[in-house]
Amino acid sequence: MNIMFFELKSVLKLFLSLLILVFTSMIMLQSAWAMGNKVNYSYADLAHQDLSNQNFQGSVFAAANMQETNLHNSDLSESIFTEANLFKANLKKANLSNALLDKVTLDFADLREAILVEAIATRSRFYDANITAADFTDAIIDRYQVNLMCQRAKGINPITHVDTRESLGCK
Repeated sequence: MNIMFFELKSVLKLFLSLLILVFTSMIMLQSAWAMGNKVNYSYADLAHQDLSNQNFQGSVFAAANMQETNLHNSDLSESIFTEANLFKANLKKANLSNALLDKVTLDFADLREAILVEAIATRSRFYDANITAADFTDAIIDRYQVNLMCQRAKGINPITHVDTRESLGCK
């Protein structure tokens, strides 16, 4: 009787182990599927590339060189651009909602009609960037940069219907 109980206990342990393995595999596959098209472009040299009309949602561009890169109408929401170089980049109509843009150079970038709702753009530079009709609603941007952008902010975003000046909190 003890031998049979021992064998039953071993079979149950094996069954539970297999069940846990299957469950864990299903979770991992589901996570991989949910990640979708997310790619890590950290330290990539993407300068002068045409990346327009692409879905980069949730991708990472940390320290990437994207000088004069064309990202027109691309979905960059929830992406990370820490220390990226977007000097003279074309971000017209790009969706940068919930993106992290920490220490990013956006000097002379084209941000016309871009959406930066709830983006975090701390320690980033927007010198002479074209922000006509861009939406910065609830974005976190250094006060100095906001003051500079307010001097040239104008237009209403055609997608969100939000005035650029209002989204920046300009007086």
